[in-house]
Amino acid sequence: MSQSWQGASPPDLAPLGVTDWLRAGVRGIVLGGVTFGGLALLLAVRTVEWPLCGAHRPVTPFITQGVCRAAFVILGMKYRTEGTPMRHPGAVVANHVSWLDIFALNARKRIYYVAKAEVAGWAGIGWLARATGTIFIARDRTQARAQTRIFAARLSLGHKLLFFPEGTSTDGMRVLSFKPTLFEAFFAPALRDMVWVQPVTVAYTAPTDQPQAFYGWWGEMDFAPHFLRVLAAPRQGAVRVIYHAPLQVAAHDGRKDLCAAAEMAVRCGLVAALGSAPPRAG
Repeated sequence: MSQSWQGASPPDLAPLGVTDWLRAGVRGIVLGGVTFGGLALLLAVRTVEWPLCGAHRPVTPFITQGVCRAAFVILGMKYRTEGTPMRHPGAVVANHVSWLDIFALNARKRIYYVAKAEVAGWAGIGWLARATGTIFIARDRTQARAQTRIFAARLSLGHKLLFFPEGTSTDGMRVLSFKPTLFEAFFAPALRDMVWVQPVTVAYTAPTDQPQAFYGWWGEMDFAPHFLRVLAAPRQGAVRVIYHAPLQVAAHDGRKDLCAAAEMAVRCGLVAALGSAPPRAG
């Protein structure tokens, strides 16, 4: 099981007032209605899509994408993308800041997450992840062959996979060292010559009256209080999703070389987005 990053203290935030609680309640009800209404629609469509198309999923990802776009409207949070999502078969890798990343990365491009196996057992989140086609794996090199088979099967269907090589979320002010384990599968003979990897930077700007790490979710921070804080914010910040040039797997010497190239692109993207060099990985 991967360990949560502990490299910074949670921001010191003022207690919520009555108006904040009311705002959080209204937004939470609307967001919950859209999310679970979308899930109900997805499951209904899937009952037809599965017999006709199997694992291909030509329709249901659009429902997920629509829900994710609506989430930022409901929150009142600015959402912006730069660059172009790749058309090549392969995977997207990004830095990991918050549960909000799920909405941010799905809103522009229809993707399928690669998540650690224990996520499948998380209340609510695991259920949503399974319904939207998430791949659950153990981050263990001994599972490389099994992971290669799974990745090859999904890529052959035209699915774009996404994973977070840091292995944990952060305060959004730095990029941790990428772990090369999952890159290994792309160098299998069946995948090496056909697969590309696109690095993506996710950068958050906090509300004007809040610390820069406001949207970060890390360490021992509980989900519910963090979720409540984001819902309650009277003035929201923004998120930028920056798509960098895709990396051809076959052009790299191995998993460590490819991993390093992806990390450098994401790290440079965060430097540019924040306007100054973020702290080094900690």
